[in-house]
Amino acid sequence: MRSVVLLSGGLDSATCLAIARGDGTEPYALTVLYGQRHLEEVEASKRVAAQLGAVEHKFVRVELDAIGGSALTDAIEVPKDRDESKMTDIPVTYVPARNTVMLSLALGYAEVVGAEAIYAGVNAVDYSGYPDCRPEYIAAFQTLARLATKAGVEGRPIEIRTPLIQLTKPQIIQRGLELGVDYALTHSCYDPADGRPCGHCDACLIRLKAFESLGMKDPAL
Repeated sequence: MRSVVLLSGGLDSATCLAIARGDGTEPYALTVLYGQRHLEEVEASKRVAAQLGAVEHKFVRVELDAIGGSALTDAIEVPKDRDESKMTDIPVTYVPARNTVMLSLALGYAEVVGAEAIYAGVNAVDYSGYPDCRPEYIAAFQTLARLATKAGVEGRPIEIRTPLIQLTKPQIIQRGLELGVDYALTHSCYDPADGRPCGHCDACLIRLKAFESLGMKDPAL
């Protein structure tokens, strides 16, 4: 069985790739260059794909920076040093329609390579507040995948798998460690400097706290 894994190079997507391999699938990694201001995570995706044995690693460019509207694609300041209790709103790091675009590209790639499943590292538990990380969104996209593809019409619908969607960040890390993920190769920071994580954005703080809860230091820092 083949799978397509959306691989950003961050902690969650690296864990997803390891899970896809652990499930016995042949994983085809897809990294989307969506116009993000920093490419450190893209470079990390290359390291992760190599470490975890992706059959193929494809890169697709989509210029979401042309429409902007996010601190990751536009000249908007990335929030720093926020208390986790305040990370319940939809933050300015939300990229409009990003997951819909990425899943659509993964759906096309899956049809081309004959994959039966797509793995996405969306998570509805830790702080995200992103509307396109909710279980009901994934269920809706699963319906779309069945209706909008040749595979679906012919009775071979491509399954959207989100194994991390209800896990906490420490649980995700534990699962990845069990599967051999080297988190030192990953990169999650929203606002890196000289290739290094800032240690102060939401993504960095969530990682720091998760590793600390497990009695570890974040190896990426």
